[in-house]
Amino acid sequence: MQKCKEDDRISKLPNDILVNILDRLNFRDVTRTSVLSRRWSQLPANLSRLKISARDFLSPQASIPDDELDEKLLRINALLRINAVNAANAAVVKATESTLAHRDPGGCTIRLLSTTFYLRGDTPISVGHTVGNAMATLKVEKAEFTVLTQQKGRQCSIDEMVKFGTRFVSFFNECHNAFAGLTRLYLENLRFRESNFVSNILVTCKQLNYLGFFNCDTEDWITLQVEHAQLSELSIVDCCFDMVELTWVPKLTWLAFLLWLYHAELPLSLGYVPLLRVLRLSNAAHSFHKNVKLSTFLHETSVRDLTLGFKCEKVSCGLIALFWLHLFPTHPITCLLLQVWVQPECLTRRQAYVFQQLRILNLVKIPEGYDLTWTMFFLEAAPSLEELYMMVWDHPCEMKMDQEISENKGVEWESPTSNFKHHCLAKFILVGFQAKDYMVAHVRRVLKAAVNLQDVYLYDSLACAKCHKKVENARKSDAVVRGMCPGVNLPIKFPCTNEDQRSVQKRMPRGIGSLAKIHFVTSKEMRAEHRRRMGVMGANWMLSRLGQRI
Repeated sequence: MQKCKEDDRISKLPNDILVNILDRLNFRDVTRTSVLSRRWSQLPANLSRLKISARDFLSPQASIPDDELDEKLLRINALLRINAVNAANAAVVKATESTLAHRDPGGCTIRLLSTTFYLRGDTPISVGHTVGNAMATLKVEKAEFTVLTQQKGRQCSIDEMVKFGTRFVSFFNECHNAFAGLTRLYLENLRFRESNFVSNILVTCKQLNYLGFFNCDTEDWITLQVEHAQLSELSIVDCCFDMVELTWVPKLTWLAFLLWLYHAELPLSLGYVPLLRVLRLSNAAHSFHKNVKLSTFLHETSVRDLTLGFKCEKVSCGLIALFWLHLFPTHPITCLLLQVWVQPECLTRRQAYVFQQLRILNLVKIPEGYDLTWTMFFLEAAPSLEELYMMVWDHPCEMKMDQEISENKGVEWESPTSNFKHHCLAKFILVGFQAKDYMVAHVRRVLKAAVNLQDVYLYDSLACAKCHKKVENARKSDAVVRGMCPGVNLPIKFPCTNEDQRSVQKRMPRGIGSLAKIHFVTSKEMRAEHRRRMGVMGANWMLSRLGQRI
């Protein structure tokens, strides 16, 4: 026993260092340290960062995916999840109340008071009242609510969204004091009966720095006018508003607007946003969608970091397919056209000033197998661009095709200059590279244009979470296969051996004189900064930034 006490060096540390260590743990682990001794039990009352999340209190049973269970076990699994969520919510209420009750009103400032809970039972109102009282009696610098609904995205039915929306309205009306002091608010899967309720949130939450909506709307589609003096980050993902007008948001620096599937035109208008520097846009292009002219949309902005997501649809050319089918009924063909929601432009000098400040460009989920020449539009439009990221992929879990022969047509665009040179681009990162002619030609195109390019990183194809296991099994059974997706019989041609890499390199800079260093890297060995940029850390790129906040 004496030896154990001598070895307990951590308890000999001063309180301020121990508190600093506890600040870096999730709150469930913090509560576990309270049983070590009376001294440890008093430390949570001095924490400067309180992040209390229901997710940290969820039991392991709540994380079992439905697709891993037999049909007979689905109902049992649903009940287990409900019980686990209720227990996690109860733990959040208890932790929030007990921790804040022991705080000294004249003590240290709470730098961050963050609570994450599910929209079930009395938990939201209990947490809201506790946080509201803390704001009135303690020194709280930042306060955050992350309101979850358990259902994932489109798995939430309209009736469930209405139910959750009604619950949130009751919560909001009961806890005005708490909402008035919030600096961050994330909401998901809500449908509001009152068309002006979203505006009420903006009016009440005057201190908000971050506001996130995921799969939210109103019964009558509205034009949401955003006027907010403090808002610096706004995320709107898969929401159905008739139009979102950022009328006056003077401190907005970061904006994500993802998926406007049911709108022919981009339902977003940028008004007074003088500090907007980071912009994320993503959509799946359909035949009824009108292309977005970025030179018009970004008028009077100074975006420096731009991400565009292309979860594209491959469109069949009906007449060609029918004609071929008539001649060769046993060998159907589909002529596939690449659709993107961005309109590649030949810019005038007056239009080109929109891209003068652009430093980082990220083009995500460009479908595989299509000519990439059209992406040079961005390079020619942005003379100050320093880093260019591109992700090319194709997943049958998202898009299935039945043709035996296909003819792929890329987006049509022709450069207005025959010998274009770019002097600022230093890094080019391409994820999903294959040693196919169209990709090799595109890398060569960039090498030729970017005269000061220093590094080119070529990664093999990524596998999404749904087909990851099948891809791994394919790689184990055949060492040649690289990034194979289910249903594809031919291996992806990523140069793995030194000999293959030298062969590809010879095809790229020949006759160009580029001094850029070309790196061939597997996706498993992707550099950390590239993972963060491409959103590879999460299962879904579109929610990667959102996921970092939840």
